[in-house]
Amino acid sequence: MKEQYSCSLSPDPRYPELKGFDYIEFYVGNAAQAAHFYQSALGFNVTAQAGLETGFKDLVSMVLEQHDIRLLLTAAQGPDSPIARHVSLHGDSVRDVAFLVDDVEKVFNQVVANGAKPVAEPIRLQDDQGYVLKATVAAYGDIVHSFVQRDAYHGPFLKGYQALTGRDSKSPAGLREIDHIAISVEAGMLDEIVAFYCDVFGFRQSYEENVSSEYSAMNSKVVEDRRGRIKFPIVEPAKRKGKSQIDEYLSYHYGPGIQHIALLATDIVTSVRLLRDNDIEFLRTPDTYYDALENRLGRIDLDQEAIRELGILVDRDEWGDLMQTFTKPLHSRPTVFLEIIQRKNARGFGAGNIKALFEALEREQAQRGNL
Repeated sequence: MKEQYSCSLSPDPRYPELKGFDYIEFYVGNAAQAAHFYQSALGFNVTAQAGLETGFKDLVSMVLEQHDIRLLLTAAQGPDSPIARHVSLHGDSVRDVAFLVDDVEKVFNQVVANGAKPVAEPIRLQDDQGYVLKATVAAYGDIVHSFVQRDAYHGPFLKGYQALTGRDSKSPAGLREIDHIAISVEAGMLDEIVAFYCDVFGFRQSYEENVSSEYSAMNSKVVEDRRGRIKFPIVEPAKRKGKSQIDEYLSYHYGPGIQHIALLATDIVTSVRLLRDNDIEFLRTPDTYYDALENRLGRIDLDQEAIRELGILVDRDEWGDLMQTFTKPLHSRPTVFLEIIQRKNARGFGAGNIKALFEALEREQAQRGNL
């Protein structure tokens, strides 16, 4: 990917200071079953829950954590809930990408003044463990962004959540933090969403890449906060004779949303082995990719037999090396999937691998009859 456009990297009073990701919330059909999958297959610990027992009559939520990654799985208690309607339309999918902040009211006022649509005004959620301040704005499609201030809280998550013990994963996968979150949008929306993040949040566009194959194509840009802690690659389909994986996502998700979540591993070979042992399926990479790898990148200080066996892609930029691989869709619809990534100082997103990934995804699409 090549750098194209940049907003100011210096602090600007018009824009919020975001400390990082606080949690990603999925709306799901069955929170207990989904939590079991994320615990047993992906190595997450189930740390807290909310529901009928804690005073919530309309939902049940499970909190899952792995190092600095926090997921929230929320399901409805009845068919008329907005949560149930979301799942009926989109399937199990991301609803909220929440940010940790120092001052919720200030951040909320800044982004609303910059054009964000309010969803929930700042609220104080207090119990005997302290309080959390929270507010929410709309992003795109049915995705929202919440702002969370939790420096005065000592509970497991939020008011109404009780801590769980003895629910640690028996097979932790060595995944440490959220590296980036990729967004799929309809054709013609790419620049609109880039402008939203730059104008409302003060992000900068850092990369641009357009990819095509014989059958399909996509355009992509990356926006990130000025410190590079929060990154959103955004992709839209481009016209070719076939249907791209972005088209497929949009068809089954029924609108724009989170296409994949990239999780940073300390040792990607070990993590992918553990995940495969837990029956997580990954996209297959052809042997020809590895036959040409050193001709493309030069000498690689990696176990080439292991990366070939596990289908791990390798790229290099001016700062260092990057290793990445991609799961098949996590749910029954061909929508959201995971990227497992390890960086050795690299800052990019695997530009040299995008064509290989694109073709691997097309092979999966062809098997589903959606190419």
